[in-house]
Amino acid sequence: MYFHCAFKKDLFLHLDFIVMNILYQLNDDDCFFPPADHANKEGLLAFGGDLSSQRLVVAYSNGIFPWYSEDEPLLWWSLDPRLIIRPGEMRVSKSLRHTLRSGKFEVKIDTNFREVMMQCAATPRKGQDGTWIQDEMIDAYCELHELGIAHSFESYQNDELVGGLYGIAIGKVFFGESMFHTVTDASKVAFYHLHRFLQANDFKLIDCQQETEHLMSLGAYLVSRKDFLDELKTLTIAPTLVGNWGVGKVEALYLNIQQPEKLHFRAYNMDEDAALSND
Repeated sequence: MYFHCAFKKDLFLHLDFIVMNILYQLNDDDCFFPPADHANKEGLLAFGGDLSSQRLVVAYSNGIFPWYSEDEPLLWWSLDPRLIIRPGEMRVSKSLRHTLRSGKFEVKIDTNFREVMMQCAATPRKGQDGTWIQDEMIDAYCELHELGIAHSFESYQNDELVGGLYGIAIGKVFFGESMFHTVTDASKVAFYHLHRFLQANDFKLIDCQQETEHLMSLGAYLVSRKDFLDELKTLTIAPTLVGNWGVGKVEALYLNIQQPEKLHFRAYNMDEDAALSND
């Protein structure tokens, strides 16, 4: 069952609902979201909407990302805690330094974005059955790439793509989405070059979303969602480095990420069958 709720200036008007397991339904006629800190304990915040470029930019700038399986509706998440790493803090092991010095991989930027996504989708993940990177998600992020907002770092060996990663840049934040490798260290080398690029261009934060041993080994660590969201408020309103990062055709642009002060959503209490109302 559902009820209607309203938000104003990032505050939920009926605070007694916060303790409930609430799932919000996004509106079809706008690209806005409930506050990310109203996600349930698993991090699930909302369902519905679409994967338009504008909605994705608004989502990421507010600490929200899509994640769903083929047999599920479009789901939106904001995890607590959140895994991050800051440019300048990457941990480079002796073995990785040896790999970097060896020159066994050639790294390119923004030359094969769709293929990186397809390889990430095809890579088996521990504890996961299938992939969340659906065809419609690939098309949506490729559109962001064409707009100069989504980027890929690619590792090649003998002209074959053997590792890489992709993500979205908004302001001074790079929101990492996924990575893959078919040869040992190929994704780590791609991440190293991403890290160096972001450091050189004054980025302040890399969002790694959820905890993995692979990213923790590179120096990533957990922060509270509150601290993460607080940083986004200032970092995402900075100009975004838009364009093809590989060829250097870029410009600094302000993206439209602001939400209205007052928002209305249909919401569902997932713990009870009774309908609720905020009247």
